[in-house]
Amino acid sequence: MTGAASAGVPSIYPTILYRDAKAAIRTLTDAFGFTELRVYEGEDGEVLHAELASGNGVVMLGSKGRAGIFAKAMGDAGPAGVYVVVEDVDAHHARAAKHGVEILMVPTDQDYGSRDYMARDAEGNIWSFGTYAPGAGG
Repeated sequence: MTGAASAGVPSIYPTILYRDAKAAIRTLTDAFGFTELRVYEGEDGEVLHAELASGNGVVMLGSKGRAGIFAKAMGDAGPAGVYVVVEDVDAHHARAAKHGVEILMVPTDQDYGSRDYMARDAEGNIWSFGTYAPGAGG
């Protein structure tokens, strides 16, 4: 590895476009505990680009229906699935449920040693949270 990835900076950033990106940001911060790093809005208030962090990972998002190659390529893409490592799955699940997020799977111990739960956001994207850290060994 070279560059940022070798310095502990993630090298993969999931990117999701939403019909209502402002509502998505509220769900990710309020219900899932993400931290808002940056939000850039256009003159009309649409979200051009946002970056939200969880641990050392970042998800980027924006509004659907904008001009540009990426927005056109994404078109009506979705839903997407994103996995996020969390330390306390049960507390994380309780927070999401408290905010009315649709829970698809309650916290469950997996055969491979992880404890996970799964939720769906308002636009159909699947968010999985668990203790398994891919690439961490063991």
